[in-house]
Amino acid sequence: MSLLPYGPARAFLFGLDAERAHDLTLNALAALQATPARCVWVQPRIADAVTLAGLHFPNRIGLAAGLDKNGRCIDAFGDMGFGFVEVGTVTPKAQPGNPKPRLFRLPEAQALINRLGFNNDGLDAFVANVQRARRFRAGGGILGLNIGKNASTPIERAIDDYLLGLAGVYPHADYVTVNISSPNTKNLRELQSDEALDALLAALQRRRIELAGQHRRSVPIFVKIAPDLDEDQVRVIAAALQRHRVDGVVATNTTVARDAVQGLPHADETGGLSGAPVLAPSNRIIGWLRAALGADYPIIGVGGVLSGDDARSKIEAGANLVQIYTGFIYRGPALVRECARALRSS
Repeated sequence: MSLLPYGPARAFLFGLDAERAHDLTLNALAALQATPARCVWVQPRIADAVTLAGLHFPNRIGLAAGLDKNGRCIDAFGDMGFGFVEVGTVTPKAQPGNPKPRLFRLPEAQALINRLGFNNDGLDAFVANVQRARRFRAGGGILGLNIGKNASTPIERAIDDYLLGLAGVYPHADYVTVNISSPNTKNLRELQSDEALDALLAALQRRRIELAGQHRRSVPIFVKIAPDLDEDQVRVIAAALQRHRVDGVVATNTTVARDAVQGLPHADETGGLSGAPVLAPSNRIIGWLRAALGADYPIIGVGGVLSGDDARSKIEAGANLVQIYTGFIYRGPALVRECARALRSS
């Protein structure tokens, strides 16, 4: 059966509060992903295989972290043709996140602003959900698990949370992403600075060596960075990634800049801006990373992809793989196939 048109579903969902629509969608996907009803969103995966960081990706289009924070809908998203799916961000302990309202649409700019704040059910529930997701991985899909710190954990103890997260997800991940770039957890972006980043990456590498011996497999680690960095900051981060033998980088998270959406409803809401306005800043960071890291270092590009051409622009900027999130909200599952086709033909 062919994929049902997204337009009617989008019209209904966009008539609801943004977070209510998000929760309703995830609840439906979670409830139906193991039933015949899944046929309404299933579409064949475009084959465009690439090997990166020792992993065999069936195609170069992935779901970005943040959409499925608790890993409840992995098989459902896999049915939509993604070559890889990244879920989280998960924190060691469950936490409610920031007060509502905290998610806003800016349809004139094809954008979202969120200040969700790592709302999630905690590491134990997350791992249990991941273990239940079998169809996607059985079909060759690659699963990334994204870890962060609890809001209640002081920034000087942040490493403790990341080490707990790494140990918890390690046995279940194809790769692990370390999120140090959300603007919605106080002081989190300080971990991108020189000394803090060095300390965090050194601790993660030591723990990974221990875990690799324990589980007899080495799981790649990626670090997710912000778009609100200058070229010198990117060079410093790139040097730290290589110095500590981090396997790859995800560029980028949401932006705190508002230049592209000034005057629009909700533009002054605090939080991270995603969607079309982030395409150019993200691509700029990707270009700087590629120049600093060399030709072979793995880069996952994310931010502002709403078309096949946008996905291609990430590869042209220097990314190896591309993730989508806000574009998926605006365009639906058809965007997955459009982007995968665009990259296969490029």
